[in-house]
Amino acid sequence: MNASRVPTMPAAEETERLSRRQVKAIAAGAIGNTIEWVDWALYAIFAKIISSQFFPAGDEKVALLSTLAIFAVGFVLRPAGAAAIGMYADRFGRKKGLTLTVGLMAGASFAIAVTPTYTQIGLAAPVALLLARLVQGFSAGGEFGSSSAFLVESGTREGRAFAGSWQQVSVGGGALIASLLGTLATNTLGDGALHAWGWRVAFAIGGLLGLVGLWLRVNVEDTQSFKDARTTGRVRTNPLRTMFASHPGAVLRVVGITIAGTLTYYIWVNYLPTYANLVTGIPLGKALLSQTLCLLIFITLLPFAGRLSDRIGRKPTMAAFAGGFAVLSWPLLHFLDNSFLSLFLVQLTGMLLILGYSANCAVVMAEQFPAEIRATGIAVPYALAVAVFGGTAPYVITWMHDHHFSDWLWLYLVVASLISLAVYLTMPETKDKELD
Repeated sequence: MNASRVPTMPAAEETERLSRRQVKAIAAGAIGNTIEWVDWALYAIFAKIISSQFFPAGDEKVALLSTLAIFAVGFVLRPAGAAAIGMYADRFGRKKGLTLTVGLMAGASFAIAVTPTYTQIGLAAPVALLLARLVQGFSAGGEFGSSSAFLVESGTREGRAFAGSWQQVSVGGGALIASLLGTLATNTLGDGALHAWGWRVAFAIGGLLGLVGLWLRVNVEDTQSFKDARTTGRVRTNPLRTMFASHPGAVLRVVGITIAGTLTYYIWVNYLPTYANLVTGIPLGKALLSQTLCLLIFITLLPFAGRLSDRIGRKPTMAAFAGGFAVLSWPLLHFLDNSFLSLFLVQLTGMLLILGYSANCAVVMAEQFPAEIRATGIAVPYALAVAVFGGTAPYVITWMHDHHFSDWLWLYLVVASLISLAVYLTMPETKDKELD
């Protein structure tokens, strides 16, 4: 090459700049993921209302526990969805995996919106609810691996955590939209209208947004990493078997990375309004308003936390998250009362700590595996950990409250945080690793 044609821009600066195709891919992946997670988060937000619609009247605690049990059962199919859709994305492309997941999630959301109540069709109502949640669990299981691989592979070498952070920006964005729908419904509708049809409108809106996500994903290109794996003949017919046979250490590492992250996320981001309502008596509308404001701050800061990880590394930023919860879980939950300010400060503090996990989880898991098994490698161990520690969290917390063990919730969080902290401190730093 002629020396006069060599760019004067330093190489590092040039590689950090996202191309138009990369920006479009990250935007499409994040927006589609946001819309999908609206449907998933709505169930936790409207859990108390759903319990009165799909189970016999008479014992509100039993009905709520049954509703939360279905929430947990929805996680049972997450590992199956992770394996099936992860292998599908590794064999046929991230794009095809992503279009499948959002289509399944939207369809199940529509099904929940139109299912008759227990008083109308009896036992068929909770059965239909269970089936819809199983479909959503299957979809959610495959979503994380496919979207994480897609977003991280769409970023630059020096900005992988920034690109991967948009996976969690989109999850938080989905929870935010769901929280806004919940806040609007609970603060503008009377109890009669809210129970009769208001919550159904929220699920129908979630389903319609899912169709928008499907359109976005159909119109985006696949990643260069997958194209290279396919053209060089590295695509595996059974990525799941390859993952367990060739990368067992990475599989265990992803489980350890996820334990504290999923437990704290589902408590602080998804279930804390319901928990505060049960334990302190704060009105659900005020609790959801606190959640909405905290989520706005959380998703705004996530890309900056990703940039920080790209600069100083995965290990220190994740260790700060787990160490923070190990130290602060007791005081945060101990001083929670029925005032809006108390809940807001507790929720915000927890979400600021969770930035250390959420900004890193997609990228650090992607960095554990080669391209030909990356979606499967991220999805399966992550889904297993989420099913055990995340999906059961609302049920366990509600059970602890009903049996007067709420004061011990902090210990549950501390143990999980210490397990993940040990993993973060001992795992290899992957910030500068070459990603194929």
